[in-house]
Amino acid sequence: MCAYLSHCGKSGCGFQEDSLKAQSLEHNPRRDWHNWKQVAADKKRKGPGEHGIAFNLPPNTETLKEKLYKVNGFNALVSDYIALDRSIPDIRNPGCKKKKYLSRLPTASVIVPFHNEHNSTLLRTAASVLNRAPKHLIKEVILVDDYSDKKELKRPLEDFLATHFDGKVKVLRATKREGLIRARLIGARAAKGDVLIFLDSHTEANVNWLPPLLEPIQENRKTVVCPFIDVIDFETFAYRAQDEGARGSFDWEFFYKRLPLLPEDLRQPTEPFKSPVMAGGLFAIDASFFWELGGYDEGLDVWGGEQYELSFKIWQCGGSMVDVPCSRIGHIYRKFAPFPNPGIGDFVGRNYRRVAEVWMDEYKEYLYMRRPHYRNIDPGDLTRQKELRERLHCKPFKWFMTEIAFDQSEKYPPIEPPDYAKGEIRNEAAELCLDTRHREQNERFGIERCIKDDPSQSGEQNFALTWHKDIRPNKRTMCLDVSSSSPQAPVVLWSCHGMQGNQHWRYQLQSRHLVHVITNTCLDCDINTKQIFMNPCDDFSRTQRWRFETVNATALSSL
Repeated sequence: MCAYLSHCGKSGCGFQEDSLKAQSLEHNPRRDWHNWKQVAADKKRKGPGEHGIAFNLPPNTETLKEKLYKVNGFNALVSDYIALDRSIPDIRNPGCKKKKYLSRLPTASVIVPFHNEHNSTLLRTAASVLNRAPKHLIKEVILVDDYSDKKELKRPLEDFLATHFDGKVKVLRATKREGLIRARLIGARAAKGDVLIFLDSHTEANVNWLPPLLEPIQENRKTVVCPFIDVIDFETFAYRAQDEGARGSFDWEFFYKRLPLLPEDLRQPTEPFKSPVMAGGLFAIDASFFWELGGYDEGLDVWGGEQYELSFKIWQCGGSMVDVPCSRIGHIYRKFAPFPNPGIGDFVGRNYRRVAEVWMDEYKEYLYMRRPHYRNIDPGDLTRQKELRERLHCKPFKWFMTEIAFDQSEKYPPIEPPDYAKGEIRNEAAELCLDTRHREQNERFGIERCIKDDPSQSGEQNFALTWHKDIRPNKRTMCLDVSSSSPQAPVVLWSCHGMQGNQHWRYQLQSRHLVHVITNTCLDCDINTKQIFMNPCDDFSRTQRWRFETVNATALSSL
């Protein structure tokens, strides 16, 4: 081990509802669940990565760093320098520090599936979960090993757990590779807590994370609760906020998307708010309700589609789902996926078809319109899933789209408007083209020789200024993103979120400027270095003039 633990709907029912609520609170009053002593101790901690500060490796570690990077998709060597129980910043809304929760709350089993997870990130997940939660509310932490082959995740892991964590953490081993979905089910079947909490294996729970997840379930066992997911930087392990909340959604290719908070949610920044779709693997659900819903569909392979299957099922079959701002959990978003395809074909497409056929009714056609080949994928036997839907008297998908995801079609219309402009984006001064070179998230790119001028040239030069008002390479869900208004601010690729902000662009047909709206700066380039960046807009600068191959002048006039 390279790091160790150091420490009535109707108006006439109002009075009755209020009276019942008062009686309930009398028998289960609220209390402050914070461990302020621990919070104070954390503030005094010193060391690599403490307080969620970025850690940079010392010299002469590059070889080992790259070796670990290749098998983990993140800078695992940095993780090994950081204490398992490091302190992280409390970035909750200040009002969360004053909130009180019910004094009696259900117990929780925390289920963490993993496959060849890096040792110290896995242990840090367990350490943070236990250290920042009331001990008696955590029944157990179940690490589900999905057939890992790393030696350190075998006996050495079990030996370490046996002498740490007060016997609260145990490992279950799959006898073959099951995939994320069925690994979660292995943990859920063994769990003894009232509530199941599913987490990923490279996460860190923040201050007082547990009571906000449990209280909505105590009040209504058919409420599913999701924390805010923060970002742990894959390179430096710096801890930061992703944002201050949005409602989960999807587009009609089944890419996860987000909808803006509603006015009433914005007025109450510490209160739970309804969300149509969960982000994925971090949520709490009453154990009995989970099994009433049939758990996950066991016909789903590996990963993909499970968040939609469960979200639709929750809402359509009598439950509800909320995000809670006062529970925050950091998550490492890998730089790349280090695991090979399991060799079972298009399992994601098959999963999506299963979800669509069981839950989406006529709306499935919008998915097939964009992914026609899904119609030809055999989804397997759907009998049990359709019987479950009938037995639970679940509502139609039209109800979900009308009542729960009621504003989705405004942001992600089933029939998409045309693009504003598309094709190559050529710089007038350089006569070179924007080229992302198939770069990944958070990577910079520049200008290169245009493929149309030199067919032997390779690259990625086909773009669209979409109806979302973002710019993205064709057939990809990565967008041009700018996070600074400073001169020569970098332009990177980032996952498209469809909410404008850092990805909001406008093309001015007359000046040929590509304007980044939120910073009011223009895309510029250096002809010699072939770099691109943002600068104050200058009508006389030819390096700020860009030509789209095709433009929709009528649509652009409305931008």
